[in-house]
Parts: sequence; structure tokens; C-alpha cells
Amino acid sequence: MILSALGFALMAACVKKASVNGIPVLQIVVFRALISLALSYWDVRRKAIPLFGFNKPLLIARGLVGSFALTCVYYSVTQMPLADATVLQYLHPMFTALLAVWFLKEAIHPSLIASIGLSFIGLLMIARPSWLFADAGSATPEFAIFAAIVGSFASAVAYVLVRKLSQSEDPSVIIFYFPLVTLPLSLLFIGNNFVVPNMETLGILLLVGLFTQVGQLGLTKAMQTEPAGRATAFSYLQVVFAAGLGWIFFSEVPTVWVWCGAASIMVGAMVNMWRR
Repeated sequence: MILSALGFALMAACVKKASVNGIPVLQIVVFRALISLALSYWDVRRKAIPLFGFNKPLLIARGLVGSFALTCVYYSVTQMPLADATVLQYLHPMFTALLAVWFLKEAIHPSLIASIGLSFIGLLMIARPSWLFADAGSATPEFAIFAAIVGSFASAVAYVLVRKLSQSEDPSVIIFYFPLVTLPLSLLFIGNNFVVPNMETLGILLLVGLFTQVGQLGLTKAMQTEPAGRATAFSYLQVVFAAGLGWIFFSEVPTVWVWCGAASIMVGAMVNMWRR
């Protein structure tokens, strides 16, 4: 799980570095989707199961929502300090719990209410809106914060769809539909903005896909060998890794408000996780 957290943090750092080198966000998404499509296709064929699954409309919907979430998250990473963007991604447990109550008819527990409250307080600490704080507020562009929150919400929608699909679909098929939908969509919207990368940038783009697979492999192996609650707790090390990488490679030093907000959001997520 520690390897998984490091893999996802390195993936985010490579996304940011590719953007600094002039690569548009959608082009980064294209490279990520290409690598994921090849690997997930191989995985489905290895299992000798139906490639396109059974519930195609819901699988496509999961792919569409996932594509939107990925684009928002990548945009926020390119526009915000790594630690800030990574922390805001951890709002998704709160959104997932709320959506599960609405769509999956899961019960409302006091831990859910506490999780929502702590997550919202953490969000306010990081965003620091001028109407609440006496100073000028956060130096982060408001649209970047908005994109991070929307990406987190879209991720939560995707997780709820995965829960529903897991009743009828193999996990490898669900994963396969993500890049299958993402690749043509990102190619469609990138238009004439494609930038031919140099060798260094091409290597960075390939590392985006490689570190993503490292993160997913570590996550999968951890879930196979440890209880979900114990394993998932270590995923919050991604925030620490992101802060370190941001400091080393981009000279980003998180403020006290960011650390306080991160603590509040992560405690909120853990409260909801530990209840299960």
C-alpha cells in the first residue's frame, strides 16, 4: 500500500512536469489512456472472459464519468501545488458515502455526518475563501480548486457505478472500459492542440502510465492480503509523498492551513472507513 501511494504521487508529479514542459492536459490523458488500454486489454484476454461485458450502458457511463474525473484531477494537478491537489482528491469518500445513501440505499450513520463535517472544514481551510477569512484567501486559482472538487465528486460517482457493476461484471472488464471510453473522447476534444513531445517529455508521459500501473498493482495486492480498512489507511501517505515531491521538484512548500485542512479531510475519511 505504501508502494501504491508512492506510485500515485509520482504519477501526479509526472503529470505536473509534463504540463510544465508544454503538454496540454488532454494530451496527457491520451497517453495515460493508451497505456492503460493496452494493459487492461491484455488482462481481459488473459482471463478469457467476454471483452465487452454484459451491462454495456452502465459500463460506458462509468467510462464517461471516469474520463471527466481524470481530466479534472489532472487539470488541478497542473494548476495547484501537488499537496493541495492531492488532498482535495480525498474528498471523494464523503461524496461516495452521500451518493451511496441516495442511489444504493445505504444507511446514514453518525460517522457519515462526522466525515462530511470534517471534510468540509478541511476544504474551507485549503480554499480559504475571502468571505470567511480576513486575509486575501488562498493564492490558488479558484477555478483550479473548483476543478479538483468536481473531479473528486465525479470520482465518487464512478466508484458508485463500480459498486453497482461489480454485481455482474468482472473487475478487469470494468477497468478496460475506462481507457476504452477515455481515449477516443480525449482525442476528439484535443483537436489541433496536440504538441509533439521531445524525448525527455515523451519519457515523462510514459512514466505517467507506468507509475499509474505501479499504484494500481500495489493497491490490488494490498487489498488481496490485508483487510480493506487496514490497507486503505496507508493510502493517505500519498499526501505526504506529494508534499515531498512538490517541495523537491517544484519548490512548493505547503502552508500551515494546507496541513490543517489535509488532517481534517483525512480524519473525516478515516472516520467513515473505520465505521465499516
